[in-house]
Amino acid sequence: MRRQLRLNAGLVASLIAFSGVTDAFWRLPCHGRSGLARIDPLVSPGEPSYHVHTVHGSSGFSMNANMAALRAGSCTSCAVKQDRSAYWAPALYFIDEHGDSEIVKEVGGLLAYYLLYGEKVEAFPDNFHMIAGDPFLRNFTWPVPDPPKSDWTGDQLSQASLRQKALGFNCLNYAKTPEPSLGRHFLPNKTYLDEHCTDGVRFELMFPSCWNGKDVDSADHRSHVAYPSLVMDGVCPEGFETRVVSLFFETIWDTYAFKGREGYFALSTGDPTGYGYHGDFMHGWEPGVLQKAVKTCTNPSGQVSDCPVFDLQSDLESALCTFDVPEILKHEDVTRVKGSLPNKVAIEWGPEYAFPVKYVGENLAASSATTAAIPDADAGLSVSANLGGITGNIHAAGSATEVAASTTHTSSTTSTTSTTSTKSTTTTATSTSTTTTTTTTSTTTAATTTTSTTTSTTTSTITSTTTSTITWIPTPTTSYVRATVTREVIYVEQEIVVLVDENNHPLTTETGGLETLSTAYSTITRTVSTVVTIPTEPPAKREKHDHLAAHKRHHHGHSH
Repeated sequence: MRRQLRLNAGLVASLIAFSGVTDAFWRLPCHGRSGLARIDPLVSPGEPSYHVHTVHGSSGFSMNANMAALRAGSCTSCAVKQDRSAYWAPALYFIDEHGDSEIVKEVGGLLAYYLLYGEKVEAFPDNFHMIAGDPFLRNFTWPVPDPPKSDWTGDQLSQASLRQKALGFNCLNYAKTPEPSLGRHFLPNKTYLDEHCTDGVRFELMFPSCWNGKDVDSADHRSHVAYPSLVMDGVCPEGFETRVVSLFFETIWDTYAFKGREGYFALSTGDPTGYGYHGDFMHGWEPGVLQKAVKTCTNPSGQVSDCPVFDLQSDLESALCTFDVPEILKHEDVTRVKGSLPNKVAIEWGPEYAFPVKYVGENLAASSATTAAIPDADAGLSVSANLGGITGNIHAAGSATEVAASTTHTSSTTSTTSTTSTKSTTTTATSTSTTTTTTTTSTTTAATTTTSTTTSTTTSTITSTTTSTITWIPTPTTSYVRATVTREVIYVEQEIVVLVDENNHPLTTETGGLETLSTAYSTITRTVSTVVTIPTEPPAKREKHDHLAAHKRHHHGHSH
């Protein structure tokens, strides 16, 4: 009961966040999950997807699904029976200290908000598909935190910027004031999650709502749609003036269940940053129902039960609805995997674009390993940029190179790696009056230096009939890139309004947007990346000699 009450409190807070902007919407609960599999009929039609998706909606979902197949499905895992649409997004995993992956539990399934922003809003046309987000992004190049929307100009209004601002990672603690939707655009590290997010993390994703009025899909599944100037609301860009329903995904993941365990969280795409979060939508509403709902379901409560157009089903019926997993994937365990994510997708920390996709076990000897620029989380919505890794979040982000040859003697090799990490420091000062809160955030950097040494001890037996050729072993070269890093202190102000009853007992809390008051800068010189290069061409062969050469095994890795 206590858990249910806390969930309801979170939903109330979410409704408050929306009700200040729009008076007409409904929140579609999809408490059941129709499946968990490597299936994506948009990006990988007819074959397994490279990463796992958590899927909600029609039982007609498959590797070749389309609108007709979804509508022909016998059931849906969502509350409204007439909706046979499919909603899917990458699953979240916990990676432990051994590199094993374990699925994180969804709390309450998916909530799909249907928001009626703008004028002359239309239902999705038949055969309409779209994708929000970019699975290969591992970087965020825009100001953090977001400036006030009234200050967005130039590149801040570009589709690339709006697309990344359409992602949200909401730290949930129902005993505290809720964070605003889409306030943080990256996944906080595990140390922060363990300390602050007692009720998990709510992943949020806003879809584009401006349509070109003619194409129901496009080659990349997103060029036929665009974001309005303020992500959720605002002005549609030229050529995309038709407003369709604004779709917003919410999924809560129980990250707190892993509190105290060594490791980190990553999406099934190999993304530990959250920048590559994305979602897919395939329209499958019964003909005419969605358009009728757009015209008549204008109750500001947001409850599907308040719309007479909808035929509802129970949570049990939703939970029992699943799709058939194809034979090629039926026996694949995607809940627990030894040594990697499902399908051996490699973890990529960025900031480089993570395409083409890398897999565990690939030969990376000719590549360079560069430490990533990953943000760290602080109280509220401030952020500390951590160049070089996040203490407590990155467990292993390196590659191992092994070279061995077959000879007649034994050898032993020991490798010692010493790592010195400086944890990023964020200074926060908060002063609160009746309605205002001022938060000071400090952005600093952390440097990680890794040194690897290899020694070998060889014991050999020599006979007159034994000869050997020395095996060449590549010697890694380590270099450090130093740069001037800017330290930025941002002073912000946020209005908090507490509504009370006649006995002064708090009823609800509303929070306004963050307003930047001033900033201050200082600079320091730090090591911002470490590059390990392994030569690929061996030296010329040596002449044979009377002594056996030792086998050598060399490992190189990072441990943060």
